[in-house]
Amino acid sequence: EAGKLLAESKMTFDKAYTSVLKRAIRTLWHCLEQTDQMWIPVQKEWRLNERHYGGLTGLDKQKTVEKHGKEKVLIWRRSFDIPPPELDEKSEHYPGNDPKYSSLPKSALPKSESLKTTSERVMPLWADQIVPDIKAGKNLIIAAHGNSLRALVKHLDGISDQDITELNIPTGVPLVYELDEDMNPIPHKDAIGPLKGYYLGDQEAIRKRIMGVKNQTK
Repeated sequence: EAGKLLAESKMTFDKAYTSVLKRAIRTLWHCLEQTDQMWIPVQKEWRLNERHYGGLTGLDKQKTVEKHGKEKVLIWRRSFDIPPPELDEKSEHYPGNDPKYSSLPKSALPKSESLKTTSERVMPLWADQIVPDIKAGKNLIIAAHGNSLRALVKHLDGISDQDITELNIPTGVPLVYELDEDMNPIPHKDAIGPLKGYYLGDQEAIRKRIMGVKNQTK
C-alpha cells in the first residue's frame, strides 16, 4: 500500500535509509519496486532498528502481562524513559549473538531500551548522515519502525517527552516532510497535529488507523 501511494504521488528519491531488520527492508523493497526506483543507493543502519524491548522480546502481549502484570507492562511500553528488564546475554534475542551486529562493539548493543535511549541512538545518525544528505539536496526515503520514527518526529516537531509517548504512527502509510534550509519542517495543510508533516492517502481513513494503533496499546 505504501509503495502504491508513493507511486501515485510520483515522488522520486536519491537515496534510501532503512534498518537492518527484515520487515523494514521488505517495506523499502516494495516501495522502491512500485516506484521503479530499486536502483537508488540504500544505507542500512542498525540505529534505525525498532526499540529493543529487552526481557519482553519474544513474548506476545498476553504472555508479557501474565509474567509481569498489566500495570508494569503499560509503564514499560508507554513511558518515555523507563526500560523493561534487561535481556540476558545468553538469550537468542541478544544482539551480540546475531551476525548482523558482529562489527559493533559490545558496549553499543542494547540489552533493553526506553523510547529515550532509542532516541539517543537514532539522533546521531540524523545529525551525522541524514542531515548532510538533505543539505546536499537529496530527496530521501526512510523505512524504519514505530519508535525509531517517533525519535525523528519528536526532534523535527519539537514534541515533549510526555506527548511523544501518546503519538501513534500508523504502519504502511508514508509520512512526508518538507524541510527549510534550517532543517525545520514546513507545516503542511493536511498535517495531523502535533506533526507538521503529512500522511499520503485518504485522510479520514488515516485518522481511523491512528486510533487503531492507539487502541492496540491499551
